[in-house]
Amino acid sequence: MGVNNLVNIEYARTGRSSATNELGMREMQAMVYEQRQRPYLLVKAPPASGKSRAMMFVALDKLANQGIRKVVVAVPEKSIGRSFRNTNLMDYGFFADWKVAPYYNLCDSLGTETSKRKVLDEFLHPENKAQILVCTHSTLRNALKNIPNEWLDEVFFGIDEFHHTSADANNNLGELIRRLLNETSAHILAMTGSYFRGDAVPVMRPEDEARFQPTINYNYYQQLSGYKYLKSLGIGYQFFTGKYITALPETLDTTKKTLIHIPNVNSKTAYASKYDEAADIIRCIGEIVETDYEHHIYHVQTPDGRILKVGDLVEDDPSRRDALQAYLQRMNSRDALDILIALGTAKEGFDWTWCECCITIGIRSSLTEIVQIIGRCTRDCEGKTHAQFINLIPCPDAAQDDVTMAVNDFLKAISASLLMEQVMAPRWTFKTRRDEDAPDEAADESPTRGTDRRHTIEVEGLSTPTERAQAIIDNDLDTLIATTLSDKRIREAILGTDMAEVITQVYIPKIIAEKYHNLTEEEVDQVAKHAILTIATQGQEITTDDSGNKFIRLANRFVNLDHLSINLIDSINPFQRAYEILSKSLTPEVLHTIQYEIEAQREEMTREEAILLFTKYLPKWREEHNNKVPTLNEADANGRRIAMAIEYLRKLKQQSLANKR
Repeated sequence: MGVNNLVNIEYARTGRSSATNELGMREMQAMVYEQRQRPYLLVKAPPASGKSRAMMFVALDKLANQGIRKVVVAVPEKSIGRSFRNTNLMDYGFFADWKVAPYYNLCDSLGTETSKRKVLDEFLHPENKAQILVCTHSTLRNALKNIPNEWLDEVFFGIDEFHHTSADANNNLGELIRRLLNETSAHILAMTGSYFRGDAVPVMRPEDEARFQPTINYNYYQQLSGYKYLKSLGIGYQFFTGKYITALPETLDTTKKTLIHIPNVNSKTAYASKYDEAADIIRCIGEIVETDYEHHIYHVQTPDGRILKVGDLVEDDPSRRDALQAYLQRMNSRDALDILIALGTAKEGFDWTWCECCITIGIRSSLTEIVQIIGRCTRDCEGKTHAQFINLIPCPDAAQDDVTMAVNDFLKAISASLLMEQVMAPRWTFKTRRDEDAPDEAADESPTRGTDRRHTIEVEGLSTPTERAQAIIDNDLDTLIATTLSDKRIREAILGTDMAEVITQVYIPKIIAEKYHNLTEEEVDQVAKHAILTIATQGQEITTDDSGNKFIRLANRFVNLDHLSINLIDSINPFQRAYEILSKSLTPEVLHTIQYEIEAQREEMTREEAILLFTKYLPKWREEHNNKVPTLNEADANGRRIAMAIEYLRKLKQQSLANKR
């Protein structure tokens, strides 16, 4: 079974995202710089859009013009710190260069973690005149525990890869951010390419996030459409049985610059030690004919006689690993590397401009991680016209001892593809249908709040969102969809249930209400309608018939756009396309295995879902089954779910009667 591209998007190559203005700023950087006077900035922008330099521009202005005394930049790991090394900005029109004294670049220094905390403590002392320091999240978290709040006043904190923070009380970085917000006069610039977490916990609490509004959004579609060379992106999956190494030769194209991530050693996808798996992959490429011991690069001859340079980051030996990492940081030509094998590294912040393909073996722990990995191959450079992400995932087999993990991998893979389609493709906007004489406010399809729009669709009966709801629709819809797709209930629903209203009226509104606590029930419904429409229409083409009527394909049927109404939204499964993708890729036997496994594991039931199933779907089910009431042993999955609802409501009634006694 070959690679099945679920997403294939082509871009306009306008060159806008890489062009610079009179200050040497790219499009995204200029957007951020316009907001530099605000004390709290949240920037959502993809890899290679120039977030690091955007932070430099803002930090230098705050030092020179806004009364800020010091700048602290924090990155999740040392290797990402190289993005904040000394940078010449004046030659391109800016008023100052970015300079970090070697002593205060704690990502480049060789000292212990304890010594680095002491340096940060020394740097923040009010009498110290040094202005810029770069460190890791870990150093920042631990060093600031014993530093008084008054030392943090008028300090600018730049937090890179901000999704590492969390609203959870046990997240130390999140606690630090809340302290800076509520107990000091510090300024904060938070940057991330994926403003959501795989554990579905919010990155910030609503009251804290409100202080960063409005956010600065620069999406994947803007970034990639504005490139000069890269014109298309594919996201695909390949299924394997047995050991993944047997499927790799079919997946790996050795003529492409490729980054391969092997599975975690504790994953069921792993079949040997990480060293043996890396060695097997090299044997798939060819035969080692020479080793560059200075840089720890293997020269591997392919069966057709080509010599490829292969790096192995799985290696644990400190000297070899450090030599390779140093080599990777200094790479300045296309010929420096052909294939890189990694395990836990080379994800967020790793810069290999010439990378054309990312192969990830096994599903990673979160959608966030997948977004970061895909970003490794989406940088623009001469000679690269297509970027490709391939996920190798195990095929569920009813004969396996435990198919639950394989089933979950399937659903996460499809969730990831739907998410990436949301963030990497243009999104349609929706408005309520107005009287024919009313002016068409949406006729202008110019970019709105940082999002390129291709079509505006009128929907009959769609209410006009309130200001709060509209702000979420404009700024956070991609993040909301990511949160939705990481929810267990929604991943189960992707399998394609006939009970669409359970998804549209219960699951999605419940997720929105949980994420945005301050919304009214009406506002939750407004946001939910737009989210459902976006998911359902993403990737769908608008076609025109001979009479000029325009149609869009929804829920396996073509709908005339002139007849698109709000009543249709609640009756469609927005994840129907995902089910179709699965159906094309898998045999009926495998789909049956997945369906059974999900229903067997699924026990959650809410009052809203139970009432909906009882009032709407039970009569329909009985009509189709000779007036029979379904039981929990039904072969039909929908029948079992309805039976569960009956039991749930029966227990609620018993509890209600007991409470009245």
